[in-house]
Order: sequence, then structure tokens, then C-alpha cells
Amino acid sequence: MHWYPALIVLIAAERLAELVVSRRNARWSLARGGTIAGRGHYPWMVALHTGLLAGCLAEVYLAGRPFVPALGWPMLVLVAASQALRWWCVATLGRQWNTEVIVVPGLPRVTGGPYRFSWLPHPNYVAVAVEGAALPLVHGAWITALVFTVCNAALMAVRIRCEDAALSALAPASDPDSAGSQDGGAGRARPRGTGQAGGRAPV
Repeated sequence: MHWYPALIVLIAAERLAELVVSRRNARWSLARGGTIAGRGHYPWMVALHTGLLAGCLAEVYLAGRPFVPALGWPMLVLVAASQALRWWCVATLGRQWNTEVIVVPGLPRVTGGPYRFSWLPHPNYVAVAVEGAALPLVHGAWITALVFTVCNAALMAVRIRCEDAALSALAPASDPDSAGSQDGGAGRARPRGTGQAGGRAPV
């Protein structure tokens, strides 16, 4: 489908928007005594998400992956849903959302928005995982989807341990609507950069 490259460009633009928000929030957090954790894994996250977009286009055009409506349209719906969940996380965490793990001492853990669901402790990372699998499969790029999923699972194991350790220093939640930087931001007062203490890494 000729619109697939346009979809990838739109996702890349969304990543850039995330980066702008993340840098703004990082300045806010650091100015209030925030500390950054987990610098070692962050470049790998950036590389993985950059590779995802490149892999989608490369596999589709080099391997001639066809658009199969029965698979492609449902996957496109999942991509849209993952974007909605991601930006719900960003809106809920507010200034505390970040792509890196940044914790500001004294801020309470966020328990509003998607973080109110005990069965979904890291909603931003759920969005990352779903999008990372669905975006390539929109146009049948199953190898890219598989490689991303495996690599992302390994990175998320490291990332979530880092966030949980950093967020353990945050004050307990005091208000269901309070904001904190977590899950993807280590901003929410409950770990993204996109978890809270930082969440997915944008490209």
C-alpha cells in the first residue's frame, strides 16, 4: 500500500513530539532536584525504536511483503489504540513523564488515568509492546515484528527493574489525580520514557 511509508513518517513525527515533551519535562524535573537513573540502557532503547521504523520499510520493500487486509486493518487499529494509550499516560503524568528515568524527590506516586488499574502496572510499556508488534504487521513485516518484540522484552526487563528501584524512593500516592513521573517517565509517582519513571524512548 502506498500509504504505508506515510504511516511510518507519522509515527516518526510522533516520536519527535515525544522527544520535545520529554526534554521540556526533563528540564523541569532536574531544576527541582530530579536525578536520572539507568543511563546505560537508554541508547539501546533509542536504537531499537529507530530500527523498528527502518525495519518496517526495509522488510516491506526488500522482501515484498504484501498488504493483507484481514491482518493489516486490525493491526492498524492496534497501532491507533497504542498511540491513544501512550498519550493518555503522557497526559496523566504531566511534567513527570519522560523518556528517561528521572525521579523528583518528594513527589507522590501517580494513581490516576491508566495508572489506576492495578492489573496494568506499566501501561506505557504495554503501548510500546503493542505498537512495536502491530506496526510492522500492518504490512506483513513479521520478521521486524518478531525481532522488535524479543529485543523489547529484554530491554523492558532491565528498564522496569530500573524504574521500580528509582520509584521506590517516591512518596506514597496521596491523591488519585496527583501527578508524578513514572512508567516511561519515572515521573509518575509509580513507574514508561515512557513507563512512569521514564517511558519509551522516542527516536
